[in-house]
Formats: sequence, structure tokens, C-alpha cells
Amino acid sequence: MAKELKELTSREENYSQWYNDLVVKAGLAEGSAVRGCMVIKPYGYAIWEKMQRQLDTMFKETGHENAYFPLFIPKSFFSKEAHHVEGFAKECAVVTHYRLKNDPDGKGVVVDPDAKLEEELIVRPTSETIIWNTYKNWIQSYRDLPILCNQWANVVRWEMRTRLFLRTTEFLWQEGHTAHETREEAIAEAQKMIRVYADFAEQWLAVPVIVGHKSDSERFAGAEDTLTIEALMQDGKALQSGTSHFLGQNFAKAFDVQFTNREGKLDYVWATSWGVSTRLMGALIMAHSDNNGLVLPPKLAPIQVVMIPIYKGAEELAKITARLDEIAAGLKAKGISVKIDARDNVRSGFKFAEYELKGVPVRLAMGPRDLAGDTIEIVRRDTLAKETVSQEGIVDRIEKLLVDIQDGIYNKALKFREKMTTRVDTYDEFKRVLDEKGGFILAHWDGTPETEEQIKAETKATIRCIPVDAPEEDGVCIISGKPSKRRVLFARSY
Repeated sequence: MAKELKELTSREENYSQWYNDLVVKAGLAEGSAVRGCMVIKPYGYAIWEKMQRQLDTMFKETGHENAYFPLFIPKSFFSKEAHHVEGFAKECAVVTHYRLKNDPDGKGVVVDPDAKLEEELIVRPTSETIIWNTYKNWIQSYRDLPILCNQWANVVRWEMRTRLFLRTTEFLWQEGHTAHETREEAIAEAQKMIRVYADFAEQWLAVPVIVGHKSDSERFAGAEDTLTIEALMQDGKALQSGTSHFLGQNFAKAFDVQFTNREGKLDYVWATSWGVSTRLMGALIMAHSDNNGLVLPPKLAPIQVVMIPIYKGAEELAKITARLDEIAAGLKAKGISVKIDARDNVRSGFKFAEYELKGVPVRLAMGPRDLAGDTIEIVRRDTLAKETVSQEGIVDRIEKLLVDIQDGIYNKALKFREKMTTRVDTYDEFKRVLDEKGGFILAHWDGTPETEEQIKAETKATIRCIPVDAPEEDGVCIISGKPSKRRVLFARSY
């Protein structure tokens, strides 16, 4: 059965290799001539476009507008916010010259030493500094606030160890940057946007997430508070899938962005930033897919329904295709994306394997017997359940089936997370669960960075977040024995 398509390493044998195989063989992305950078192929980009379109709609519904800021940031801007530069200094790509010239020795081109920039430029790892330098010109009075901007862009963070979608030197993302009159308004904005991300993850990616605050040592460089959504992958590791930061007045003070408030006094602006990236593609793959290939939630699948005619000869093909065209027209009228694959250079078994690998949610097959009997075969990708049904009412049946598949994929991931979430009360139990089971661990922590660092150094587990809905519960820290008011979420992570 289309063996060359199916040769995926199994998840059980080597999860990391399974992931890499799947990204490449399903046609999502591949490595490039630039070390650490990827080529997102059309099928992978089509999924990203669907994510982008939905998120963009959600941002606009919450009052945000898109803008675009430069790719290059003057080096001096990074010197203005100490925590920010400290957080990103080791990941920055630096532009030092602006011209090439022919090598006098005839060995191609070289950098022209006379074309050195007066001030080096940083290829943006994130845009807070260039944006707050710009906002200084836009804000004079409280009447100019709030500013609710979003940018769709690429960023560069120089990575030593890369993996397609999860961690690449260049990646695509969106970054929201907002400016507010009051502290309360900015905090409310950061909280609102993490909820937008959580809704998107659960309703569209079909990935259940836990919303929480990052610990001080894990929060964004230059932020007063970082909110995160944390998802659990099938190998029991966590994936940070989106973050929203309350920046306080740090960047406004660094770039002297002041406004005249309602009392006629000067005050510094309050800020947020928030973002998700192509890392969501990694979450999508690792949360749902299996040893046969991708399992895509219908809302994000580029092709929601594929139809495969099974025929001998041109006459049979013409009759079957005519009927499939009628069904396809009915599906398209309901906004469902359909592909009829009538290629004659590959067998139907190859096609079945290919669309299974690509995660197409619903597959229909029709042969001459189906045509004569007014039936059609339906296979759903998530469970691989197969049935032959009447063609009557097929469009409504498929519309409902796509909803069932979306819900089924989410519920399966939610049950897995519940099974893989463990409460522990001792450090020995913590280490045992981490090594033998993995997943999320809820444990008491004394709130000190020293204890947090010890756990990380000894177990490679980090505090993923302090869940926003964590109930108050008196306990003692699993390491220090000091009092703790609530459990926090630990896991090994990507």
C-alpha cells in the first residue's frame, strides 16, 4: 500500500524522528540552503494561511489594526531597556555593512570594507524597541490612546539547534503591540489577548490549553508579567503555544513616550505585546497525528474532503466524475473545500495513502458499483472508520461529520491531557512521574528562583505556568518544605 509514502518512523520507536519524517513527507516544510532556516511548502503554508486568516479576524473583532514596522532595528535601541537586551543579546543577527564588491583576486564577491555602517542594525528578534520609538511620535495626549496595532512579520533569532516549525532561525509570526492610558487597561488587554489565543487553540487547532502566568525567571525580557497558553504533546512534553505580556511602563520610559493625562499632567504610557508563531504548526502536528500521517482538524485542513473515482476506462471515469462533481458543488456551496483526484498515473491505493498522510479529514471513494447502487464510501481520517452509505443527503451528512471530527479530535486530546496530568507531593514522586510517565505535574513550589533553578538543573523540568484558575491550597514546597499557597504546573518542554 503505497509503501514509499508510508515509511514513517513510528511514534513509539522515535518520536522526534517521526515528527521530522512527517513534516517532510506530508509536504509541509523542508530544510533550506541557509542553516537553521526552513522552506514552508504550499501545503504547509495553506494551513498557516488558514490560521492567519482566523486569528486576523479575531484580532480585528477585538479592535486591533494591522501595521508594518522595519525589519532592521538600530543597535542603540536595544541598549535602552536593560532586561530586554539581556534577554535577546545572544540571539541577534547583526548587519555591519551595506555593500558587496567583486573580489580583486577573482574569487566571486566580498564585503566592501569601505561600506561599514556607522551604527550596526539588528535583524528584528521582536519589535518592541522600534515600535516604541515610533509610538513616541504618535502619542501626545490621552486622546491618542489606546493604540491597538498588530504586525504580521518574520523574525530572526539565531538558534544553534533547530527543528522544523518548532525552533528555526527565521520564523513567521504576528506580534501585537498596544499602548494604554492606565495600568488596569493594559493588564486587561494582556488578559484579553491570551484568551483570544486560548479560544483559537481550542476551537480551531483542537488543542486544549492551560492559561497561566510565567514565573519571574521564565517571563518575557522586559515584561512585568507574561501570560502563556501551554499545550501537551503526545510524547508527554509541553509546548508553549502563545504568550501575552504586560510590559508596564518599561518601554515607554526607555523611549520617553509620555502623554498628557486627563488631569493635564505628564505620565508614561502603559504597554502590552503578544504573539503566536509558526510554532503552532508544530503543536498541530504533535498533538493529533499518528503513525499513518497527519490528523488535521477540519477547520484548518486545506482540503476538507477528497473524492477518489475508482474506474476502468474513460467512459466509467466520465460517469463517476460527473456524479462526484454534483456532490462537490453541494459541498462547496456550504463553504467546504473539496478536491476530486482523477489522476490516471497512480493507483487508488496510492491516493488513499497520500491523503491519509496529508491528514485530509474525509475521503470519499466511488466505483461503478456505487454509481449503479447510488452509494458512496466514506472514510474519516481521525478514526479511520469506513462505511458505505447512500448518496442521498450526502452533503448534509459530510457537513455534520466534519463537526464531529473537529470535536472528536479535541476531546481525544483533552482526555489524553487529563490522563497525563498528575498531582505530586514529594520530590521523589515528582522525579519518578517525570521519568516514567511524563506529562503535566501539579506540585507545590515555594516561589523562589533558587528552588525553580534546582528543579530545572536536576530534572530538566520547568515551571510551565502558574495556572490562572489554580485554587488556593495550603501545602509545602516539594524541595524546600517551605509553605506554598497553590500548585504550579511543571513539565519537560520543547
